[in-house]
Amino acid sequence: MCGRYVQWVSGSVCVLAVAAMTAVTVHAQRGRGAGAGDAPTPRQSAPVDLTGYWVSIVIEDWRYRMTAAEKGDTGGVPVNADGRRVAGEWNPSRDAAAGEACRAYGAPGLMRLPGRLHITWQDDYTLKIDTDAGTQTRLLRFANPQGRGAAAAPAGGPPERTWQGQSAAAWDSVQGAGASRWGTLRVLTTQLRPGYLRRNGVPYSENTTLTEYFDLHPGPRNTTWITITTVVNDPRYLTQEFVTSTDFRKETDGSKWAPTQCAAE
Repeated sequence: MCGRYVQWVSGSVCVLAVAAMTAVTVHAQRGRGAGAGDAPTPRQSAPVDLTGYWVSIVIEDWRYRMTAAEKGDTGGVPVNADGRRVAGEWNPSRDAAAGEACRAYGAPGLMRLPGRLHITWQDDYTLKIDTDAGTQTRLLRFANPQGRGAAAAPAGGPPERTWQGQSAAAWDSVQGAGASRWGTLRVLTTQLRPGYLRRNGVPYSENTTLTEYFDLHPGPRNTTWITITTVVNDPRYLTQEFVTSTDFRKETDGSKWAPTQCAAE
């Protein structure tokens, strides 16, 4: 499985090109609430169905994703000198004592953690992603000009910075018609609380902007996969974009769903 970019990972070239997406026979899950003459909601107009249970398939970066690498190991992440300094000061016991055990479970690093996703529609304008790793919840909000449903972000001043931030979603690159429609979900996340790109303390700051592309495509033996291409921009700790491509395979049900709390190491 692959994504959209080419990057150097752990000293080797990782080719992350978009998978050739043939006609995938999936039907968009339909929502409710649109009256006659209303434009279809994002749920109704979804070109693909991302809902269900998904398990991560660890294809690359095994030592960084399946275990917490040693303190100071920033291999494959384009951190600057300040980022290397912070990574070298990682102290999981201190994080746990400060109530910061979820620093590695923020949106910029969450999808790289091994585990499962449960994707549902919270309402016609909000796609919800629950993770069993760290028991986190992400809300991907589509534009809601009519103000219907519960998708609109809270009014008032700037929203509080959180591990999952504020995520704006849109359907992108939609092609085809009928049962052969396919498209990409694009998500932009800001208002993030500072955290870790990896469990060994490689940092990202509150100035981070996260862009993600969710692509549905067929896999071997009649399986269905999602590839999530993640682009992290952080002017404080990174010298350039940090790009990864993460694969998930669809499961038949939630029988293997096993939520666990955040762990500082």
